[in-house]
Amino acid sequence: MNQDLSILQLVLGASWVVQLVMLLLVVVSVASWAAIFGKLFSLRRVKSLNEDFERDFWSGTSLNELFANAAQNARHAGPMERIFASGMREYQKLRERRIQDPGTVLDGARRAMRASYQREVDAVESHLSFLASVGSVSPYVGLFGTVWGIMHAFTGLASLTQVTLATVAPGIAEALVATAIGLFAAIPAVVAYNRFARDIDRVAIRLETFIEEFSNILQRNLSAAVAAPH
Repeated sequence: MNQDLSILQLVLGASWVVQLVMLLLVVVSVASWAAIFGKLFSLRRVKSLNEDFERDFWSGTSLNELFANAAQNARHAGPMERIFASGMREYQKLRERRIQDPGTVLDGARRAMRASYQREVDAVESHLSFLASVGSVSPYVGLFGTVWGIMHAFTGLASLTQVTLATVAPGIAEALVATAIGLFAAIPAVVAYNRFARDIDRVAIRLETFIEEFSNILQRNLSAAVAAPH
């Protein structure tokens, strides 16, 4: 009895539809775990790069030097450094055109940083929707496999004159394995999605704060440049 109700025997004894559902859920679970670990390492790298650049930014290094380093290290830069480079690039272009209105220059730099900010947040949020889909859909896919398996089990019992718990249990157990696999795929995806969504919100808030602080620095530089001739 124990051998007949082992997990392997239940999977092998299930109908082909339930087996197909189980296989689909296992593949989705593997892909979900790959996305979880990939996002975990990606977010750690983003946080580390942002912290390193923020430390350099507030260390007293000149903006031109930081911009030169950002341009040279563009492929390996973090989101905050790329946002800084976008704002600084637009700032220098508008200054080279000798635009006298400080508001126009500052507004152009802010728009460039906002556009870069949206690109960076979209990149950080990649694969997050996949985890949300796995967390919400997998239990229902598993439930479909269970319902189908139970229907199949009762159809097979229709020809029997005497039905006991021993004859019903294997078919129902086979069907319930699909729900168990669906939950196994969904629960880690939901937990990871909530954790990553909270971490990404913190990263986004930190980037928005940097945009405001850097805008204030540019505004002070523009005010000093306008007041210098007088």
